[in-house]
Amino acid sequence: QVQLVESGGGLVQAGGSLRLSCVDSGRTFSSRSMGWFRQAPGKEREFVSYITASGAGTDYADSVKGRFTISRDNAKSTVSLQMNSLKPEDTAFYYCALYYRGPYYDTRSYTIWGQGTQVTVSS
Repeated sequence: QVQLVESGGGLVQAGGSLRLSCVDSGRTFSSRSMGWFRQAPGKEREFVSYITASGAGTDYADSVKGRFTISRDNAKSTVSLQMNSLKPEDTAFYYCALYYRGPYYDTRSYTIWGQGTQVTVSS
């Protein structure tokens, strides 16, 4: 059974926007910090954004700071990533993940991953 399910990806022109969502079917969402990562073809998976369990704390990769916004709705077990001013270099598969422990920018700190959603930004 898939616990995390992402949606909202698609094809958009440079400068456009997309909103990704990730729904957790587990029972511990409200007590777990979450992260978004992305992976482009031929590249390693990289950190995009992080949000604490309460939503009070967030952080972003420098490459997306000021353009992306992470948020969560614990009542709906959903974490979202609003992506504005998209660039061709944002093209990648985007994954949400449940944080466990360790540096939040490290993929090894996450225990459960979604299947990903493709984001393609055309120039």
